Amino acid sequence: MEFYIDLLKSYVWAGNTAWDYALAFGVFVLSLLILKFIQVVIISRLKKIAKRTSTDLDDTAIAIFQNIKAPLYLLLSLYFGIKYLNIDGIVDQVFYVLLVVVVVFEVVRALEKILDYWMYRQSQKQEEGDNEQSQSMMRILKLLAKIGLWVIALLMIFSNLGINITSLVASLGIGGIAVALALQNVLSDLFSSFSIFIDKPFQVGDYIMIGTDNGTVERIGMKTTRIRTLLGEELVVSNKELTTARVQNFKHMERRRELFTLGVTYETSKEKLEKIPELIQQAVEAVDQTEFDRCHFATYGDFSLNFEIVYYVEEPDYTVYMNVKQAVNLNIFDAFAKAGIEFAYPTQLVYTKKS
Repeated sequence: MEFYIDLLKSYVWAGNTAWDYALAFGVFVLSLLILKFIQVVIISRLKKIAKRTSTDLDDTAIAIFQNIKAPLYLLLSLYFGIKYLNIDGIVDQVFYVLLVVVVVFEVVRALEKILDYWMYRQSQKQEEGDNEQSQSMMRILKLLAKIGLWVIALLMIFSNLGINITSLVASLGIGGIAVALALQNVLSDLFSSFSIFIDKPFQVGDYIMIGTDNGTVERIGMKTTRIRTLLGEELVVSNKELTTARVQNFKHMERRRELFTLGVTYETSKEKLEKIPELIQQAVEAVDQTEFDRCHFATYGDFSLNFEIVYYVEEPDYTVYMNVKQAVNLNIFDAFAKAGIEFAYPTQLVYTKKS
């Protein structure tokens, strides 16, 4: 064996012996076999195990390693092999640059798969009816994230090529500031739309009020939100305005509180005044989806004795609320009529004195 090794060492070509070439080739083949064994055998077995788990995160991780392209394995094996050869520095540098390019490419592809997985999980969490907005936001976030990844990847490649990226980064920064200033209003609305998407103060289908305007949210876009008012017209509001204004969201209302004042005449007797809270309570509780809170003789008015009444409607829908309110008012009217209690209305008594 030693004889053959010495024989190989006696042949020299391009500064390396035949033994060096044989050793480098052996390392290349062994590295290639090991890497392919890991990809084909070990990863395949791990894939079968991952299918039996409840989470799909491990499936994503295995898919990343399983989809690594052949050039990475080939270049890694070549890089390990040529370390046993005495070769020109330029050739070594070329192999190094190619390896960096391929590694960066695979790392970016892996990060893209992780990003896709995260986007998918986020879209699964969105409520039904909000799919259009979430899909639109996800596409933009995905696009921006991928652009950022590839920009960073290119900067890393340039840095490994020996290019000074400081001036390049500075130029990108100045250009970014110029673009941001030129598109200030558009970017403001865009980031406001992300704020609405993440914070979710309202969603498509919610009934909201902004200042004196109100209506049902029909679409949340990149720059504006479309609201259908009760009169039927479409109200277009910029997303920036929606994130700076006070927004009332009636969709998340669990129940409605009704507070009103009811006046009776001053001629009402004390006995009837004492009965009024009980009559009001019975009138409220006789209607479904109500919860009586209180009824008190509150104030002496200019022409009436005023009672303050509070009750809750256990249904946030406005039509149901108005139906319940109407039923309660009719019950009160009927109860007062049976008890002989008169509602007050603006009156004026004129006294005359005979001299």
